[in-house]
This record gives sequence, C-alpha cells and structure tokens, in this order.
Amino acid sequence: YFESIFEVGVDEMLWDDMHKNDMLWPAVSEVFEYRKDVYNTVVDAIMNHPSLDDSNGPVTVNQDHPMWALFMGFEHERIHLETSSVLFRETPIELVQRPKHWPSLHPSVYDGVSRSTNPVEGEDYPSNEMVDVQGRTVKLGKPLDFPSYGWDNEYGERTVDVPNFSASKHMITNGEFFDFVKDGGYRRKEYWCDDGWAWRSHRNMKWPFFWTPVGPAGSHEYGLRAIYEEIPMQWDWPADVTYYESKAYCLWKSERDGPPKNGPLRVLTEAEHNVIRHQDHNLDAARSNVDADKVMVTSGSNFPKGGTGANLNMAYSSQNPVNFFPPSHTGHFDTVGNAWEWTEDHFNPLKNFEVHHVYDDFSTPCFDGKHSMIVGGSFMSTGDEASVFARFHFRPHFLQHSGFRLVSSDGEAPAMHLFPGSFSGQAAKAASEADYGAEISEETSSNVYETDDLMSMYLGLHFPLSGSREGVDAVIDHVAAPLHGLRFPQRVANLLTALAPEKLERALDVGCAVGGTSFELAKSFNHVEAFDFSDNFVSAAKRLQSGEQLTFEVPIEGDISKQVSVVQEDGVDMSVMSRVNFFQGDASSLSTYAETRNEFKGGFDGVILSNLLCRLPDPEAALVALPGIVNKGGVVVIVTPFTWLEEFTNRAKWLGGVIDPVSKQPIHSKDVLRTIMEEQGFEKIHEEEMPLVIREHRRKYQYIVSEASGWRKK
Repeated sequence: YFESIFEVGVDEMLWDDMHKNDMLWPAVSEVFEYRKDVYNTVVDAIMNHPSLDDSNGPVTVNQDHPMWALFMGFEHERIHLETSSVLFRETPIELVQRPKHWPSLHPSVYDGVSRSTNPVEGEDYPSNEMVDVQGRTVKLGKPLDFPSYGWDNEYGERTVDVPNFSASKHMITNGEFFDFVKDGGYRRKEYWCDDGWAWRSHRNMKWPFFWTPVGPAGSHEYGLRAIYEEIPMQWDWPADVTYYESKAYCLWKSERDGPPKNGPLRVLTEAEHNVIRHQDHNLDAARSNVDADKVMVTSGSNFPKGGTGANLNMAYSSQNPVNFFPPSHTGHFDTVGNAWEWTEDHFNPLKNFEVHHVYDDFSTPCFDGKHSMIVGGSFMSTGDEASVFARFHFRPHFLQHSGFRLVSSDGEAPAMHLFPGSFSGQAAKAASEADYGAEISEETSSNVYETDDLMSMYLGLHFPLSGSREGVDAVIDHVAAPLHGLRFPQRVANLLTALAPEKLERALDVGCAVGGTSFELAKSFNHVEAFDFSDNFVSAAKRLQSGEQLTFEVPIEGDISKQVSVVQEDGVDMSVMSRVNFFQGDASSLSTYAETRNEFKGGFDGVILSNLLCRLPDPEAALVALPGIVNKGGVVVIVTPFTWLEEFTNRAKWLGGVIDPVSKQPIHSKDVLRTIMEEQGFEKIHEEEMPLVIREHRRKYQYIVSEASGWRKK
C-alpha cells in the first residue's frame, strides 16, 4: 500500500482534483519506518550488489547496467526535493520550520532597503527592454554516452531552425506583474483561456499565490512568501506564476502597450531558450566538453561565482533580483537558474525516444498535449534538473518556482505541439511526421485490423463450417490434416464453461473479433458482453446477429478465390445470438469501463482474453483491471501464444521473452503472468496447449499453439 500511494507524484490530473483527500494516509511514524527500510535496501544494493564489484577495475554504470536504477532513484529524489519545497511554500507558515542546515536566502533580502508598496520602474525593479536575437539552428538531445544520468525524454534528437525573435532581457518581475494585478487583470476574463479562467475562479485567485497581502483589503500591499519565511516584497525578483497567468499577462500587456512590431507577445519556446543560453554552457558546448554542463563540476556554493554565475543547485534558498548575475552573450539575464521559465511547447518526445524499462512511465503519460515544458531550472534545481540537457514539464495550472519571459516574432513560434489538450492558449496542432516521426501519437497510425483480407481470414477462423455448401474445405484433405486446430474460438468458449464458474449469468469476451467465441458462450451464459478494437469486426458480428447472410472470399491460389457464405455452429440460432451485446472498445480501457460503462455493472462470472494479451500496448494494465470486473468464484480464461512484437507492445511492456539484466536469466511470460494473476487474487486452476489453424490459401496455413490457462477469483 505504501508503494502504491507514494509512487504517485504531485501532478494531479485537473486543477480541481481532490481525489487524494479521500485516501487513507499512514501515520508519520509509519512513513519513517518505511523510509528506513527503503534506505537500508538501497545501501545494501550499493555495498553488496555484484554488478558494482570494482575489485577488477572501475565500473561504468550506463543505461544497460542494472544499477542505472540507483542513479534513477537519486535523481528522482532530487525532483521531489524541489516539488516538496513548493508544497512547503504553499503550506501555512505556522506549520513549517526552517531546517538547521538549509541554505540562506539570497542576500538581497537583507540589503536594508525599504520596500515601496507602489513600485516604480527603474527604482524598485529594472526596466525590461525587448532584445533582438539572431535566429540559428538548434540541435536538441543528450548524447547516449554523456557521462551523467539522464531521463528518457532527454535522449534522442531534433533539429530546429529558430527564426529571428525578440525576448525581454529579464524574466517578468514582481514589480511588472504588480501593474497587471492592480489593473484588474485577475478580474477580466478576456485575458484568460477558458480553462485558465475556470482555474482562476476555482482558486479565487486575485494575485500570484506566493504574494501575501499585508495591508487593508484593496490596498494592494503585499509581502512575499519564501519556502520557510514571509519576507518583504521583492519587486525585482521574478514573478512566480502559472502558465495560465503568464499568458494572461501577455494579452494584457499587448492590449495596454500595443503589440510589438514583430507579432503578439507570448512566452519562450524550448528552442529559443537554447539560443539565449550562454554560449559557454549551452547544448553545443556541453556536447564538446563535459565540463560545460556546469552541474557536472560546480557545487551549489560555487554556482554564483564567475562571469556565468547563476542561482542554481541550491546556491540560495530563494530567488534573486533579475539583474543580479551577468547576462548571457545575447544580453539576456537568468537564462539558467533563479526560476524555471514556462514555454509554448507541449512536453514531447524527441526523435528515437525510448522508455527505460526500469521506469517506463516517467515521460510517456505526459505526452498528452496537457503538459507545458519548463526550461532553465530554478534556485532549487539540483543534479539532472540543473543540467543543460534537462527537459521538464508541468500542467499549466501548476505552482512551481517558475516565471516567464516575454517573446515576439514575425512568424509562428518554433514550438513543439502535440494533439489538442484540455486547455487553450497553446496553439495545438499535429506534428509533422517528416520532422518529428510518427512515434508521437499512436492515433496517427492506421488500424491493422481494418482490411478486407483480414476480415475474410477471421470469418474463416471463427466460422470453420463456412464453405461447406460451396465445396470448400477449411483444410485441404490430406494425411494427418490438422483438423484438431479448427473451431478454435468455440473450443476457447467451451473451456470457460467446462471450468465451472460459480454462476453462468454474465460473460465477457475481450477482443471478440467477429463473434465466434461470443456466440458459443451465449449457448451457456444468460448474457454476453463482447467488444473489439476493430469497428469492422464488431460491425460484422452485429450483421450476423441481425440474421444477415454474410459472404467472404476464401483464397485458393494466387489471385483465385472462392466466395462462401458464413455458416454458424450447431445450436447458434437467433435466440442464442440475441444474448450477446457487441460494442467497439479497447482492452486497454478495462479499468475505465468498470467505472463508466453500464454494460460492466454487476461484474462477470466468466471472462475470456483470447490471443489478445500480446497485442496490447500495456498487457499488465488489462490484467490488473480484472479483479474489478470479475465476480467472486468467476473464471478467467487467458489464451495466448506470447508472440511479443514491438509493432504492438513496447518492449518495456512485454510480460516476458527477455533476459533479466541483473541475473542474466530468461524471464518467461507464463511465469510473470502467474505472478500477476495471483497478486490480483486469482488461483490457477487449469493449463493446456491449445492449437489453432489459420488458412492463408488452399495449401498454406498458420499453425499456432497457444497456452490456455484458467484462473478462478478467490
């Protein structure tokens, strides 16, 4: 239970998501004990794991090394150090206490200057001119052999041609943002996208979250909340705001001052950020010299020093004046550190992106068009987060140590957008396959099951008596003909019935194809729900159910085929077929269907997943959903040849068929399947080898031996 609640981060799905408030949280003492156990386990791995034995020379830990997971853990802890610091900053001041060895606030807090309640540009905060930038080509991506840890989204490549643009030399300060607040920017809906306005209304936001009112209502007198302190307002520090607030400010600023000569105001893009980063420490420099990625050689206390100093790697425990450190070669300040910068980019994969099998869902769930990239790092960013190669993201309503910089350009922003998300403000459009590869969205690929040839093949498989009227045998007559491989769908249905579920009321056929198994189940069960990913297959099953006489082509030789009529099995009549409800669906959504579809209410006494498991993008997710849909005493029949193909299932999601990177022993799918099913509360009650024959033409057949297993819910 601890692992299940602690593995979920702080990225709630929606700004009004209060689901975590319903969870049963353990006592603090229990958490401390759990932390001790985890700590001891990690220490033991470091001290005793054979892969770290350096008695024969230094050990190189790369992505293929089993102890890459250690560094993954270290860096994940760094991420949560930063996100936790934001949560502490949100917590009422009386509930937090500054740790003894915590870094000091930036010294500008203690400069003795009296803070005005009505800031003036040039006195309380610096003027923020737009600085023209010469465009250039930017190459994104971290080399695989770079000698530091990297998250999966950092690897890969993309080349972006960045046109000329203009960017404010500083991030927008609290002083500048004060004008937006005082002018009623939080009250005027026209500056906000629909979801941004809904978020603002839900939170009743009237000023940035970390501003603290210190005067009478309406006086616009504010202090500033640091992580553990409430301090006087620092007008020359960057404004900590969400993406929604950043975009609202851009519209307000454009209306008040008029749009710039080269297009409307917006925020930065990832590619533009890498243009204005200091040339001594940008991507090109780091690829040529590891030391150019400053976090590789620079401690937090030393980060502020020198001509490229920055507030990064916990040099301080707060932000700093936006003009405190020297600018980059393009004349822009704080291109790294101080505060993250929101961008116009959706979080996205680079070309040749691959997940790492140890943490296969670190990035991919957020390639959804609903997460905005942030760049540059903040004062709290350490380790990989402070690296030049870092690529991080949050939802647009999310509080982080993050600000923004104004940008304008003649053309469209050189930003990466995926499919539309649930909020406007980021111009969502489909990515060009030529530039970014089709791997970005599975939705762009065609359904391999929607072809006439495959329809004919499946009708022949599911209804093997078809062709008997036309004189076409399912298998050509010959010695030792594999007739035992026919009627595969019917044999699967009969196996479920033979395993004696506690009741024979309701059955579910997951991946029903054209309905042969479903109709056979309906001979024994009072009701059958059946769905398939292919709309063509479901349509064919419904047409048969309605009494329509379907025909299909049986291949004979070369271009020669024979049209035959579908013939049902004995006992499958209109009354039996009426017990089946067919619908188009996705086996990957079983857990969602259990909560949202009326067809799933009441659960099922029997469930079949036939030759489906190794065609799913996430087979384990389907298995884990089974306890929520199977009634007590119900039986699940899983039939699969374990034919794993990356065309259907990312290698990181295969149940088995791989070599364990630590033990070097083979991992077999049936063993993993048993482990998963037993963890879900099922007992294995049956196993057999189940052959099937699929006709390609008169003299060629596929002969497949699937493993059929039965599982009873305890």
